[in-house]
Amino acid sequence: MPVVLPSEIVVERFLPTARAMLVDDLANRGLTQREIAGHLGVTQAAVSKYRSGEVTVEDRFSEDARMVATVERIGEGLAEGEMDHYEALSDLLALVEEFEDRGPICAVHEDVMPALRGVGCDLCVRGPDSGVLDERAVLDNVREAVRRLAGVPAVVDHVPNVGTNVAMALPEADEGGDVAAVPGRLHAVQGRLNVPGNPEFGASQHVAGLVLAANATDPAVRGAVNLKTSEALLAAARDAGYEPLEFDAGYEDRDAHLRERFDAAGVPRVAYHDGDYGVEPILYVLGADAADAVSVAVDLCAAVEG
Repeated sequence: MPVVLPSEIVVERFLPTARAMLVDDLANRGLTQREIAGHLGVTQAAVSKYRSGEVTVEDRFSEDARMVATVERIGEGLAEGEMDHYEALSDLLALVEEFEDRGPICAVHEDVMPALRGVGCDLCVRGPDSGVLDERAVLDNVREAVRRLAGVPAVVDHVPNVGTNVAMALPEADEGGDVAAVPGRLHAVQGRLNVPGNPEFGASQHVAGLVLAANATDPAVRGAVNLKTSEALLAAARDAGYEPLEFDAGYEDRDAHLRERFDAAGVPRVAYHDGDYGVEPILYVLGADAADAVSVAVDLCAAVEG
């Protein structure tokens, strides 16, 4: 995975786009190539290249209303002699700061450095943030757990019709947005698990609700994965020393009910329900994190396969 500085995006993408737009704006205002080159600190040959379209323009910058307005303001100011180069630089730097605050520079940065996707990175404007580091760690953990789950053929037979999800909560999580999971869930397709995308925060409801209920009772429990309830899996859990905890499948007050059960009985490794009208029977495996929960789930599925 390449390490790309945001300043590289500014130099290689933002600056050529800004110059190309300014060249066009100033030319349209009647300035000569020599005058334009003097304002922008480039050669007349470079101005010619910008005018001919030989320089790649980043659409996410050029189509942004803030950049269009900034270029027009600078172009008018330089052409009319009402703005000096210091003021023009100040305006461009202010725009770069805006674009680096979860703006289009961030979007381009995520394209060239995928490790930044989904973590709400704001290193450019706020520096290192322990919260962002926690989010990255959770997303990485869920991603690795999903990869392992999808790589075990024995799991496929235990995927419920509604799909399987892998979830993990941030430290001190208190709402669904603090829990990362796979959007759209994982489904069994032609003998394998289909993973529709990378994990995101707020992508799960039911598995996240169970994780939050468990975490409220035992902060050391932050991960879970769901499978379909079966006597074979329940037997495998008991054989492994995990006594499954049964709970009501009713969804109206499900999370509150789970918290009551966990407070009374402790957080189990395996919790399940036998379904209800329109509700498929589901078994949950819990763990310290997503990878831990998946490790136990994989072992249970393998034990059933024999």
